[in-house]
Amino acid sequence: MVMMRMVVVLLSVMMVCVLLIDAKVESTAEFDPYKVLGVTRSASQAEIKKVYKRLAKEWHPDKNKNPEAEDMFIKITKSYEILTNEEKKASYDRYGQTDNAHPYGRGHHGSRHFHDNFYFDESFFHFPFNNKGGRDFANSKYMLHFKQYVNEVVPDSFKRPYLIKITSDWCFSCIHFEPVWKETVQELETLGIGIGVVDVGYERRLANHLGAHQTPSILGVVNGKVAFFHYAVVKGHLMQFIEHLLPQRLVEKVTDKNNQEFLKSWHELNKPHVLLFDQVPSVPLLYKLTAFAYKDYVQFGYVDQGLSETADLLRKFKINTYAPTMLVFKEDVEKPADIIQAKGMKKQIIDDFISNNKFLLAPRLVNQKLFDELCPVKQFHRHRKYCVLLITGEEESFATGNEAFLSLASASTNDVLRFAYVYQRRQQPLCDVLLKNKDSTPPRQVVILERRNGAGKILYKPVLGGWNGSKEDKHKLLEELERLQKDPSILNCDAVLPELNNEFTSMFLIRWIYTAYDYLSEIIDDLLHNNWREMMPLLSLIFSALFILFGTVVIQAFSDSSEEKQPKTKAKEASKAENGSPHTSSTSSRPPKKNFVEVTELTDITYTSNLVKLRPGHINVVLVLTDSTKNILLSKFAKEVYSFTGSLTLHFSFLNVDKHSEWMAAVLEYAQDAMQIDTDEEEVGIRKVDYTGYVLALNGHKKYLCLFKPVYTGEDLDSKPEEEGGGSRSRKGMTRSWSTSLQIHHKLDRLGLWIERLMEGTLPRYYVPSWPGLVTFLCITLTCGTNF
Repeated sequence: MVMMRMVVVLLSVMMVCVLLIDAKVESTAEFDPYKVLGVTRSASQAEIKKVYKRLAKEWHPDKNKNPEAEDMFIKITKSYEILTNEEKKASYDRYGQTDNAHPYGRGHHGSRHFHDNFYFDESFFHFPFNNKGGRDFANSKYMLHFKQYVNEVVPDSFKRPYLIKITSDWCFSCIHFEPVWKETVQELETLGIGIGVVDVGYERRLANHLGAHQTPSILGVVNGKVAFFHYAVVKGHLMQFIEHLLPQRLVEKVTDKNNQEFLKSWHELNKPHVLLFDQVPSVPLLYKLTAFAYKDYVQFGYVDQGLSETADLLRKFKINTYAPTMLVFKEDVEKPADIIQAKGMKKQIIDDFISNNKFLLAPRLVNQKLFDELCPVKQFHRHRKYCVLLITGEEESFATGNEAFLSLASASTNDVLRFAYVYQRRQQPLCDVLLKNKDSTPPRQVVILERRNGAGKILYKPVLGGWNGSKEDKHKLLEELERLQKDPSILNCDAVLPELNNEFTSMFLIRWIYTAYDYLSEIIDDLLHNNWREMMPLLSLIFSALFILFGTVVIQAFSDSSEEKQPKTKAKEASKAENGSPHTSSTSSRPPKKNFVEVTELTDITYTSNLVKLRPGHINVVLVLTDSTKNILLSKFAKEVYSFTGSLTLHFSFLNVDKHSEWMAAVLEYAQDAMQIDTDEEEVGIRKVDYTGYVLALNGHKKYLCLFKPVYTGEDLDSKPEEEGGGSRSRKGMTRSWSTSLQIHHKLDRLGLWIERLMEGTLPRYYVPSWPGLVTFLCITLTCGTNF
């Protein structure tokens, strides 16, 4: 019975295997790359490529909504891979299949085990996905790891852009653009662009670091910044993407009008200038990439030979219009220092050409990086480099000596010598070290030096007699250089140089503006393509800042609303109030809550809470009185302000001027235009100012005051009233009659109208830098009283 069951199981397994093999053979037989593309077996590679492009556009799933479009696009892509690969095409023509017969799989390396007339193909059970060993070899050499990206790719991205593909073993869509990717990568590598592939299954950390949260994705890295590709995966779009990654203003368009301005800027920029002559209207990508790689050393310009505005340049430099030409200009703007011309200008040729012309004949030392490259540290005896340094100035009087030094540097053919100069005013610490042993230093000095280590130690020798650019000076310098070739020990002085100042730090703002512009362009590009996942942190930061700013403005507005936004009375009512009885007071916007007025005395105890730390928007109305007038003025004050006690922002206090006259004088110093009291000339300095009946509206938060001065409106005296708030005064002598005959209770006439104007915000304000202390003036007053 057991034997019968085993036989049944074996037969079942054999039947399943046969069915699977038949299904595989059938699927293989159904897939014919020639039929899929519709080409014959004798079709050329150009014809196959042309047909593939047409079918790929027709059946691309993003454009074709047919349910079978995705499967058909995969078959077209797979057919193109087979027919463009010589080995796969030969295998299919001979055996009817390739190493990877399944149209949806990747290349595998299966093995066959022969047993008599039957063989077993392991690749049949080899799944096309989730197989590390089955990766495409073309992608495996570009695989990136996290440490490799951080330590190698990011620093290198400041010299060349990188194009990185995000993929995975289970990415079905990655097959769609694989042929386009391979073709584009092959061309980009020849231009010097870095290529990378990140497998999410094995480098999830790097994918998250790059911000890639879906596969497939393509991104670029330039200057350490990541930018995502959002368009259809075709070669032209990828090339444009790389070009847009590069910073703007790398290459300047040069014509007959601006060529002199471009070439003569060598002195300001301290760089050689390169001109490329070509017939294409746009700057070639290879030239832009070269300009990006050498942007710190050389200034690049482009001349379009097809423009009529460049005809004079072509004639001046005798340019052959049949091949691209590259010229290097250094200190001489009329004659190129080097020239190269070739039809097929390759990257290696251009790199060698630029590397040999990175520096001027006698550059100015503007930073430590340039000094390190011009005068490297001595490594071996054979690699010695001597730096001939001219210490000079940038004034016009130094021009002759500087030109003579430049002519000497131009005539030198010794590779061991490097000529440079510094402006003493801009590199004062360096010059102080080199000239410290000179009792009387000439205005110009030549120093020969050799760097011994990276810490700044040098051996040097100043050339005696200074430098004026005369024939004797040239002869003396050449003799010293000849002696140096024979005996390096003539450099008998040693010193440790400080780090050079960076003279281009003033250009930081311009660079920051350019960087901000590029970053803003990236943000707009991300917004246009709805790349919300990558934009979420930035958007969160922006909305948080706007929320905080808006909240601050709203709180400030509400705090000032009670002070600034009081209801304005109509013109007719205001006119009526002006012409009416002085005892008639306008009512406030709120009815009084109490049947009495709460008035507190302003003392050293209540001073801080009632004035210095008064809440924003609140005002303390202070009546100034004396001991003798206290009862009368408080009664009149209460009647005048009672209708305003319903306001939540007004507080009422009184100040005894007998105790705090010095404080009053200090505060009213800031209201001098309202304190011009008319008095007889002989009484100036004899009579004290009478502050009785004054009312101060004090805003402790904003530090300002409004002043009410006593106004008489009764008919028991012949004297004329004064205007509110310190207006015009009558003739001389009025102060004497005022203080002797005016009834005390009439001093607060029209106070209600004044408070109404205070609520409207129409009174003049006198600002105080800081509130004087009340205790200090109290102590001074008591002391003076005791001594008196």
